[in-house]
Amino acid sequence: MNTLWRPRVLGAWRVPATGPVILAVNHAHNIDGPMLMGTAPRPVHFLIKKEAFIGPLDPFLTGIGQLKVDRTSVDRAAVTSALGVLEDGGVLGIFPEGTRGGGDFSSIRAGLAYFAVRSGAPILPVAVLGSSERTGRLIRALPPLRSRVDIVFGDPFAAGDGSGLRTRKALDEATVRIQERLTAHLENARRLTGR
Repeated sequence: MNTLWRPRVLGAWRVPATGPVILAVNHAHNIDGPMLMGTAPRPVHFLIKKEAFIGPLDPFLTGIGQLKVDRTSVDRAAVTSALGVLEDGGVLGIFPEGTRGGGDFSSIRAGLAYFAVRSGAPILPVAVLGSSERTGRLIRALPPLRSRVDIVFGDPFAAGDGSGLRTRKALDEATVRIQERLTAHLENARRLTGR
């Protein structure tokens, strides 16, 4: 990442040095995940759509610990693998919006709340800014080479209400709390970086 672009990492010290944590990342461009994996202070295991695991990418992504997920239904194998990462004290990366979009956390899925409440792992918001502002001249699908991309880590927080309940109501309420925290972090990251 450092040879192709100029990532500026802010707040990486907020990532706990040990123990389980869920990085909740906005997703506006296809380099957001690789950019975070290349700049995070700990190895990150992302839930990645199974369609990305094709050809030589399949053994590569599997080899670096990425988790294949079928987004067309509840993928129990992916859920088990993701919970396993957290049980082992690892870092799970999730795009709460489920797919690339505006990258503004305006519509998040309940999966993030489920993993956080079920595992008890804190959520740490991450904003990747600048990856979708302009297209490159050589490769239009990528940001311009040597352009600045900001990766801003926020403060970790607990998603649950402390009751330990995992009911539909508890997860829905946790999703609302999560969305509020992620949106606030994104606004703060934009102010901090001037983007």
